[in-house]
Amino acid sequence: MISSKHIFPLGFFLIFLFPLRHASNPKKCSSSFYIPHRCGPLEAPIRFPLCDHAGFNLHCTDLNKTVLELPMSGTFLVRNIDYYKQQIYISDPEKCLAKRLLTFNMSGSPFSSRFSIFYTFFSCPNDVVLPFSYRSIPCLNNSTSSFYVTTNYAFVEIMFPSCQIVKRLHVPSPFGEIEFLSYVGNESLMLEWLSPNCRSCEMEYLRCGFKKKSSLEVKCFGSKEPGHLSSGVLAVIISFSIIGAVTLFGTCIAIRVYNSPRRGHSAIAAAATVRQQPREVMAAVRGLDQSTIETYKKVELGQSRRLPGTNGIICPICLSEYASKETIRFMPECDHCFHVECIDVWLKIHGSCPLCRNSRK
Repeated sequence: MISSKHIFPLGFFLIFLFPLRHASNPKKCSSSFYIPHRCGPLEAPIRFPLCDHAGFNLHCTDLNKTVLELPMSGTFLVRNIDYYKQQIYISDPEKCLAKRLLTFNMSGSPFSSRFSIFYTFFSCPNDVVLPFSYRSIPCLNNSTSSFYVTTNYAFVEIMFPSCQIVKRLHVPSPFGEIEFLSYVGNESLMLEWLSPNCRSCEMEYLRCGFKKKSSLEVKCFGSKEPGHLSSGVLAVIISFSIIGAVTLFGTCIAIRVYNSPRRGHSAIAAAATVRQQPREVMAAVRGLDQSTIETYKKVELGQSRRLPGTNGIICPICLSEYASKETIRFMPECDHCFHVECIDVWLKIHGSCPLCRNSRK
């Protein structure tokens, strides 16, 4: 589920306020009460239809655990509830679900299983060596026998004559054929309920309840569950988030490029500025040819980037810091220095120092 507390890009938060209602009895839930009851802070939420419909016998223990009472099978701990898929996951309080399966019966309850697998439980003396693929069920084993389970009944009778069949039964399964211990070994059994069908309400994060007290028909109630967004609102948020993220990324790139110490672009900008000056000024100022410019001293900076005189660490033309291994050129009369690519463009047009306007005599 996607919560409105999630953080979206753009550097801002989208906060949606939903109305809250309170009930006088926290253990009672109905279609108008959409803050679900919990037996404990880490327990699954209990709400319609699991606490407001006949047959769904969920309640809390003194230890704040959620339990399910099955009329023909007894008490199970509730590990999780998926209201959208209408599935409930249960386990054995004594941590031996395999033992409970030997007498498991869903009759008299609204629960069923989409799939079931026909298993054969059998026991063998501890001195009988079975193939590695057969793993015993630890919680059923005792000092004389080990218990196993398989889907191949005939194989047991033929290959293990000293073993004894305990029981053959259908075991609820979340999907088709499955290795028993990998499923039941996790101490979790999945059951489903088909009625009342509230999937359409859950899809939109709406509350489900009876239309009338005397009717078994259900309807969706308009109040959203706190902390969740409808699909429409979610689509708008995602759209604006994507647009904002792209805009933010583009802005960062633009700032990066603007502040990037690319001397060539700065030199071109300087030349462009010069070309925009009035023609009469251009005619009055004469630049230098490349051969003359090459007679001006130039130096490749070392790691220290030390410069003589009053020269700073920033090129006065492109306003970028000097870096090690960059080449700078000095003006002969004043010793002011600049990036080679910056000052060369300038001297071809002006012929004088950009700072003090001194020219070579």
